[in-house]
Amino acid sequence: MQTYLSRRGAFLLFAVIVIAWGLNWTITKTLVQSVTPLWTTAFRSGIATVALAALLFARGEMIVPRRGDLPVVFVTSIFHLVAFSALVAYGLQFAAVGRSIVLGYTTPLWVMPAAWLFLGERMTPSRSLGMALGLAGLTVMFNPLAFNWADVNTLAGSGAILLAALCWAVSIVYVRAHRWISTPFQLVFWQMLLATVVVSVLALLKDGVPHPAWSAQLAGLFLFSGIIGTALANWAMSTANRSLPAVVTSLGLLATPVVGVASSAIVLGEVVTADLVVAMLLILGGIAIGTIPRREKTPAQKHAPLVVES
Repeated sequence: MQTYLSRRGAFLLFAVIVIAWGLNWTITKTLVQSVTPLWTTAFRSGIATVALAALLFARGEMIVPRRGDLPVVFVTSIFHLVAFSALVAYGLQFAAVGRSIVLGYTTPLWVMPAAWLFLGERMTPSRSLGMALGLAGLTVMFNPLAFNWADVNTLAGSGAILLAALCWAVSIVYVRAHRWISTPFQLVFWQMLLATVVVSVLALLKDGVPHPAWSAQLAGLFLFSGIIGTALANWAMSTANRSLPAVVTSLGLLATPVVGVASSAIVLGEVVTADLVVAMLLILGGIAIGTIPRREKTPAQKHAPLVVES
């Protein structure tokens, strides 16, 4: 069932997506203070799996993946929904949200050279410039004069977030090469189900049976993250993407780190330093220059998979 919105409706829906994804980083930072990173990822994935199943059944889009789509289900689930999500949750134990979300959104910078190496995509001057600006932003973030290299926890947290970004890049590059049979949204449930099983087993082996101190606030944060920030956001993104130009969605997603930085400052009282602002502008500017499409996507390209936040 295809859903098309008016331009105004699509913009409003897209704004909700960006806000939800930006807030999700601050929410995850709060969750990992009460629940281990692996169980945080498992609980959120489980809630999202149930919500996605209900949504797909309600829309009549629940399917069993065809054999040709099984590799993309596996790769996306393991590298994005398991590795990326768990590493981000681990990193947020130690690193500030503002710093983490900017590092997490360096993913497109790693996709550019990987796509050139493995998919034969041209490394155009704009992509080279975008890479240079993004790396300059990372240099600002890890400037010895501004970064405390003696802080082992912050260093480990930042390293985990960067590794998460690389895992996400692996998923994106594979997704670009995949020949889709079903729509990406129809497969998200199966990706999330596999991720829930895998990360739950890992959490049980590493952390044992969880005993969180449940409260209305903790339950509410998990429900928001799983239902709004993951399940409904994926549906909303697939809907908005069909109703808005590709350049709008590509540029609009760059607002997510800005929302994350702002929410962490307002909710958690994190200090937004000058070097973080400069680094964010350089990295997001580099992504915009290097990855924004220069022309409208064809209908076939509109069917291509989206960037999925988790």
